[in-house]
Amino acid sequence: MNYLNCDIPFETESGENISDLKIAYHTYGTLNKEKNNVVWVCHALTSNSAVTEWWPGLVGENCVINPDKYFIVCANIIGSCYGSTGPTSTNPATGKPYFSTFPAVTIRDMVKAHIILRQHLGVEKIHLLMAGSMGGYQALEWCAMESDKIENLFLITTSAAESAWGIAVHTAQRLAIEADSSWQDETFEAGKAGLKAARAIGLLTYRNYKILVERQTDPDAEKTDNFKASSYIIYQGDKLVKRFNAQSYWLLTKAMDSHNLARGRNKTQEEVLQSLEQRALIMGITSDLLCPVDEQKHIADNMPNATYIEIDSSYGHDGFLIEAGKISMHLGKWLSEG
Repeated sequence: MNYLNCDIPFETESGENISDLKIAYHTYGTLNKEKNNVVWVCHALTSNSAVTEWWPGLVGENCVINPDKYFIVCANIIGSCYGSTGPTSTNPATGKPYFSTFPAVTIRDMVKAHIILRQHLGVEKIHLLMAGSMGGYQALEWCAMESDKIENLFLITTSAAESAWGIAVHTAQRLAIEADSSWQDETFEAGKAGLKAARAIGLLTYRNYKILVERQTDPDAEKTDNFKASSYIIYQGDKLVKRFNAQSYWLLTKAMDSHNLARGRNKTQEEVLQSLEQRALIMGITSDLLCPVDEQKHIADNMPNATYIEIDSSYGHDGFLIEAGKISMHLGKWLSEG
């Protein structure tokens, strides 16, 4: 992992300053002489900058996005707990971690930090910007903020604005965190029980009825407790609690709610999308409950140079992380045609 330490105060959309912004990032491969082989990946809610670890089969050696061919960059978003400045980072004004006092951030703030890193790396053009889910929010914003820097765009399971459904899900998750009386404590353990419950809520939207029934149904009809489905939800909650921070999770779900391409641009959402001229591949997953295919169709219908592909998967929203084979087939074909 690499780090960029920014000397100039970073002003968030809320007007607050982060005086010592640090951006954690990974790079893979080599920037060629022409500087035209950059693939930038934006990550989702609880991911990190190590893209070859969380998107295996799609990014990495012997994959369609191969470091032998491309210079691949992925930066950890600000507000996270995986290296970039966030609630668990030290506030230089106090000498203690920010915890729940960390400034509110938006998707545009995250992209602003990406742009700072882009400039630091000497990247003038991004050949391909690619992302799924919340990463797609960043990618779309980036296309709107620096349209001349991005040539090609690949999006999967994402939207042009956070939906009322998504905001409702995030609100329920934050209520779960806030119900944990420790969530604003000044400790790294704060809000763990609430985060576990928030993850449980989220998982129901990342997967769906079909896959849970298929994988988690108990064969024993006489059972009255300790069901497989319960154990699975608890297990997934425990996994996240071990690797993520409740205050970061609360903050980042707020950031997702802020996502709307039309906000502050004096244009409709459709008009903003119509102004994005990048060659784009937009992909939906049939069983996605969190960002249904209508949201990807909306993007593709309004971007002037977009191609829409729909893949069938029983894994729901999480299919963007799981269906590497299907995604690679379509992405590879599309890239070869460009």
